[in-house]
Parts: sequence; structure tokens; C-alpha cells
Amino acid sequence: MSSLVLPSRPLSLARDVISTPNAYFWATPVILALAVFLFIWEAPGVIRDFQISQNPLVLEDGDVQNGRCTTRKAVFTDCEARLVYSYGGRNYDTEVEIMFVDFHTGDYETGLVISADHPELATMSLGLDMLWNRIITLALFVILLGGTSLGTIFLAIRIWRVKGQLRRPARLIPVPVEISAFDRKRGVLSITYNDKIAADKTGRSAYTRMKSGQEPLIVGEANGKAIGLAVRHGSTALPVLLDDRLQRVELTDAERTAALAPLGYQQEGDQSRPVLIEEPARTVSIWRRLQLFFGVLLLIFVGVVGFWLWYVTSSSTQFQSPGMDINNLMPAPLNEWGCEQLKKRFGQDRAPFGCVAADYTSWK
Repeated sequence: MSSLVLPSRPLSLARDVISTPNAYFWATPVILALAVFLFIWEAPGVIRDFQISQNPLVLEDGDVQNGRCTTRKAVFTDCEARLVYSYGGRNYDTEVEIMFVDFHTGDYETGLVISADHPELATMSLGLDMLWNRIITLALFVILLGGTSLGTIFLAIRIWRVKGQLRRPARLIPVPVEISAFDRKRGVLSITYNDKIAADKTGRSAYTRMKSGQEPLIVGEANGKAIGLAVRHGSTALPVLLDDRLQRVELTDAERTAALAPLGYQQEGDQSRPVLIEEPARTVSIWRRLQLFFGVLLLIFVGVVGFWLWYVTSSSTQFQSPGMDINNLMPAPLNEWGCEQLKKRFGQDRAPFGCVAADYTSWK
């Protein structure tokens, strides 16, 4: 791989040699707002039902009105109902909504449960059966969405900080970088490259745009990826990808010619300079796709059955989710066998969802 020799004095770089992806500006606030909305929407109900679960009381004469469950994307289910009941000489009327992940088909059966300590807190028994399912689902979504948005904000701040540092002259050290992705649109070449080849690699990715007629300085190829030449600017966090005419570096014409000479780029109009060319999209055969599809299905099936066996034979609680959901979906003989195993260990306690009788408490 050819090397580049630059003057040893501090050098300046052109403006905007490090770019911020456009998606950062619209995706970050949208994802963050979605995480906040999801937490505000679901957290109060989860906290309420957790309080109820500490001392639940089933009201046989409670009235569950306008109950409705809607399943989206085959697994995301939200249920809502109006709960009307009387307790301790007082009448209560409240609206309840819950969300959970479930592979259930058909209708749900539920009853009315209140907190014996705080009778103003009421929920559907389905909400308690799915409590850990809801807690895990909410936590995963908030962590995933919130972490993604915060990570994007951190990356944007790092890019802006690097841009500020690049305005000051500093020693430039050439390093090879892997060009992982690129596209040409409306005369602009957008490039994503990774700092994963140099001896002092950081593993970080950077993004840059080059105007029409500009090409990155390509010095080789490895593992099917083009290798470009970049420079580290002092102690900045991201390397800067160079163009094949070194217009991004503040040099004299003589210095540019001298630096490009070892690379064979002496001529201004040299047509032999390597450029990035998009390869045709690779296709996967139908047979291979079927193998992958059924392979994934088999792995899911084995995982689900294995988890179910662990739940009914070894789980430390009968209210483990999604164990309850899987057991409820099992064919009747397997469901009965599973409930028998659970009843042997937890028969003195309330029955879980999937093994509960019509009173929502005893074993069926």
C-alpha cells in the first residue's frame, strides 16, 4: 500500500471535510420523542399494576365494560376497558389500558382486580398476568429508543467538536481507512469510512461528502472494500478522508505535486485514477432463502419449546412471562401437562394465566 508524505509543518484542512448525516437531524428528535411518549403512556399503568400485585383482591361483582383488545404486527397487543365497582361503601369508575407482547389468538378472559390496600387502584386480571411481560417490553423499548437517540446525539456532538478542532492547523498523519459505503446523488458523492485498519485504529466511523468531480484518494483494496487514505489532525477523534488531488489540505501546488508523485497521480487529467464504482446488488437464490427461512423457524421453535419446558418444570415462579403466554398457546394435552407440573410446585398459590379457572384465581 502506497504511503503519502506531507510537509512536517502544521497544516489546515478545508471546511466541511467531516459531515453530519442528514438523518441525524430528523431521526434523533423523532426517536427521542417516541421513547418519551411510550414511557409516559405506559409507565403509570405498569406502576399502578405493580402496586396492585403486592396485595391483589379479585372482585367477583366488579363490572368490566367495553373491554377490547387489538393486536398489531401479530404480537403487539393493547387492551382497554372501563372498570366499574363498589368497595367499602364507595363507588369507583376508572379507565384502564395495558400493552404487552403476546402470540395469543382469539379472545382474552379477564376479571376485575383491585388493591386491598388502595381500593382506588383497579386493573384487569389480564394486566397482572402479563405484568412482567409489560415491564420487560416497556423497559426494552425505552432503552432501545432512548439509547439510540442519545447515542446519535453523542455522535453528532463529536462530529461538531471535530469540525471545530479542524479549523486550527495541526500536524497531519496519513492513515488507511476502509470505505464501507458510498452513493452518488445529484452530483454529490457521500462516503462512510471506518478507522479499522491503521495500527492505532479507533474503530470509529465517519461520514463525508465530496462535490462533483472529486474522488477519494484510493490506495488499495481489502476484503472486497476499497481502502482510502485519510489523515489524523492532531488529537481529533475522527480521521479526515483525503481527495485524490489533495484539495482538502492547505498545500502549495509544488507540495501537492510532490506528495502525489509516489502514488502515480502526477497528471491533472489522469484518467487512470481509481474511482468508487457501485457494484450490482447481489441476489440470493430462492432455495437459499427458503433454507434460511425454515432454519430460523426451527431455531425459534426449539427455543420456544425449550423455554416452555424450563418454565413448567424449573421456574421459580408460576407468574413468569412469557412462560405463561407460551403455556397458554400450547395444544390442550401439552397445556394440561404443563399446568400439572406447575400445580405440583405452586398449587397452594394463585394459578397463572393459562392454567387459571373461571374465577381467575384457582387452578383449572
